[in-house]
Amino acid sequence: MNMICESRTLKEYVTELEEVNYSHPKILAKAGEIFTPSQTQVEKAKTAFEFVRDEISHSWDIQSTRVTCKASDVLTYKEGICYAKSHLLAALLRSQGIPAGFCYQRLMLFDTPEEGYCIHALNAVFFSSLNKWVRLDARGNKTGINAQFSLYEEKLAFPIKEDYGERDYGMIYVKPHPITTAVLNRHANALDMYKRHLPENL
Repeated sequence: MNMICESRTLKEYVTELEEVNYSHPKILAKAGEIFTPSQTQVEKAKTAFEFVRDEISHSWDIQSTRVTCKASDVLTYKEGICYAKSHLLAALLRSQGIPAGFCYQRLMLFDTPEEGYCIHALNAVFFSSLNKWVRLDARGNKTGINAQFSLYEEKLAFPIKEDYGERDYGMIYVKPHPITTAVLNRHANALDMYKRHLPENL
């Protein structure tokens, strides 16, 4: 799909934010643990993606009520919904000077339109060696979901079903969308938030 950058300045995509707090000691320690100086951008991105995808649980999958938002909290508790996991992946990448933005999809919340829709978050990463942005979805795999690190063919968690009202948003945002951070900050029970309060549109 055609993607549009919110900013033409790549430097903005490595900025530290409240939710993407990569100078936090726990983020720096994890970065020092999973990255090596000899790794390329691509190797670091793959390492970070697979760590967040596989080692950070999706709150709904484990039926946890905890709500996390800041990257450091996501790492501390090792859980979060897709919004929170995208904050952590961005933080790990930005800590290495790798530009990372935020992308969104509108998806059916469960299996049918009648059960409602939700906004789903993923990341876009800029690889200077390829001069291109690549979308990566670290939501977490399970039966029926198989997102992979892929530079040339997207292998995301959810294929878009346009006939059912789903869609990709083409913007690569510098910051997490305020609608998504607001819902995290307003709720204290992740399961209730997931079932009843996720935004349906940007």
